[in-house]
Amino acid sequence: MNRNHAATRHPAVPLSIIMPVLNEAGALPAHLAALQPLRAQGVEVVVVDGESQDDTLALAKPLADRVLTSLPGRARQMNLGAAHARADALLFLHADTRLPPEALSLITQALATRPWGRFDIRLEGHSPWLPVISTMINLRSRLTGIATGDQALFMRRDTFEAVSGYPEQPLMEDIDITRRLKRLSRPACLRAKVVSSGRRWDKHGAWRTIVLMWRLRYRYWRGVDAEALAKAYRHVR
Repeated sequence: MNRNHAATRHPAVPLSIIMPVLNEAGALPAHLAALQPLRAQGVEVVVVDGESQDDTLALAKPLADRVLTSLPGRARQMNLGAAHARADALLFLHADTRLPPEALSLITQALATRPWGRFDIRLEGHSPWLPVISTMINLRSRLTGIATGDQALFMRRDTFEAVSGYPEQPLMEDIDITRRLKRLSRPACLRAKVVSSGRRWDKHGAWRTIVLMWRLRYRYWRGVDAEALAKAYRHVR
């Protein structure tokens, strides 16, 4: 579908949740089921599938308001979802991240005073280091004003458009957009926690993953191309 197509805005829709997915058939029904109470409050759920090879697309359709298809690429998928979303408040939610029950009221209150924000995070998994890593992520984000996609970024539509959306690159799209958002305003740093999968740390080891991510971010800060970083990330993933 054409990213430049703009959906008709509906002021009565308090929030559009945009979820990029790729081969998430195993876990997606449970994650979308958790969003049904928000849909009952008028929240729109937009799922953007990046050419999944499993049943992701079929499983999403009965549990979302809109299901779109896109070329793969998380940034591209989120931009497409934003173009078709009906609300003036946007929340970008990873498929393996769960929102707190009071998410709608918290986001509404935050966007009344700040143009964008994010949640604190709690990583869920087997590694005993995950609580420490979660605390480090939250502290780093609060100090720097930079956030990651796992923290469920939310923003006003006009703010999203003011920074030209996500850069359509294969890695660090969240770091890039939050840097540009930070030039407009510091984020609303909500202490309420989203729960996100710690499978990356469980699979590769906590400290090895921390070192890898910091190395990639340092290289990105030094100007290394995101395509090259994505290749390095895939090589060790």
